[in-house]
Amino acid sequence: MANPTLLITGASTGIGEASARHAAQAGYNVALAARSTQRLETLAETLENEYGVRSAAFTCNVQSWEAQEQLVASVVEHFGGLDAVFANAGRGLEGRGYGGSDPEEWREVLLTNVLGPALTVRAAMAELKKTRGHVLITGSVAGRRVMPGSFYGATKSAVQSMAYNLREEVKGSGMRVTLIEPGVVDTPFFDEPQEDALTPDDIARSVIFALTQPKHVEVHDMCILPTPPIEE
Repeated sequence: MANPTLLITGASTGIGEASARHAAQAGYNVALAARSTQRLETLAETLENEYGVRSAAFTCNVQSWEAQEQLVASVVEHFGGLDAVFANAGRGLEGRGYGGSDPEEWREVLLTNVLGPALTVRAAMAELKKTRGHVLITGSVAGRRVMPGSFYGATKSAVQSMAYNLREEVKGSGMRVTLIEPGVVDTPFFDEPQEDALTPDDIARSVIFALTQPKHVEVHDMCILPTPPIEE
């Protein structure tokens, strides 16, 4: 059987990059997408050399429908099909609270975190129905909890709703939908190292766990949190 193909958005760093490595190790061909392909091209070469799978880098602005539509078309042309999509691209905010952050930045966060995965799903839907494929979306524990003034959390609440609604839409098609909801992960998302945080590899292992379940098993939600530190 040919290796399945996984498309990852936001693949240049952090959770996306780690998931690409773990997916290649698990035997997936990996399509890597981000705004810039400079880091992706090096990663694609590494995946091919180390794991013997096919990998390729694609430029994509996830806020653009035309770019996402072209991305999926290019992936299908390059690999011959599409079996899974990990809509992982996202961003946070510089300021804090509704009274301390820039409304223009809200727009960018909203377009990336909410419109972005929605467009990824829309662009990939027809191909994934053909293959009875898998959609994974990066949410956040911030979308489950009430956090003071968190516009970011509001976008991740929308992502949670998106995953649930999508699952209902594709029910009976053979497609699966998994929502990945990490706690704090030590990635370039933050300017400073995060104490007692998860690593990108922690989340990547969860992604691959969901992907590699038998076809009759659908992992709905995975909320991944760091174990609380031991109190001395």
